[in-house]
Amino acid sequence: MRLPTLRLRTLRPLLAVLAVAGLAACTAGPDGTATPSASPTTSSPVSTAPSGTDSPSPDTETSVPAPSPSAPPAPSAGPGAGNAELSIMVKPSPEEPDLNYTLVCRDGLPTAESQHPNPEAACAALKNNAALLSPGTMSTAQACTEQYGGPQQATVTGIVDETPVDAAFARTNGCEIGAWNAAEDVLGATGGAA
Repeated sequence: MRLPTLRLRTLRPLLAVLAVAGLAACTAGPDGTATPSASPTTSSPVSTAPSGTDSPSPDTETSVPAPSPSAPPAPSAGPGAGNAELSIMVKPSPEEPDLNYTLVCRDGLPTAESQHPNPEAACAALKNNAALLSPGTMSTAQACTEQYGGPQQATVTGIVDETPVDAAFARTNGCEIGAWNAAEDVLGATGGAA
């Protein structure tokens, strides 16, 4: 079966619909016959040149699939470079105002930009354990004691050793209390109180 030559503006919406639906699109082969593409994630050049010519028309569009985004690997537990730029928010209780800190560390030492109650301890904690603010996702099979450690909540965003950080802390069960206690130097909190 020979397919008629279509203008690119007519073919684009059709390809978009097929891509959104997750269907494999068909493209015209070099001889003008329909051939299925290799996979839905790859695309073949669309040619609107008349059959038998080697040069593509000015409306020809080629595309290369974008690489799939991948998250940077989480740092492993253990010593790191000690570089961090963090924004820390601790909410001691629903009635109290938020406490906001900035922590900037270079080689495990705080810089002048840090506005943290104990920046030396916070930077040292991050240098000693680069994964401190990247706690693993709790699995549903993980047993956590049903104890309440208090209303405190905290969020930490920024970068530690070139790895993005977006962590939330609370004290509503044993697992969360353990994560809070491990990160208390960075959170600027001791003994569960902010």
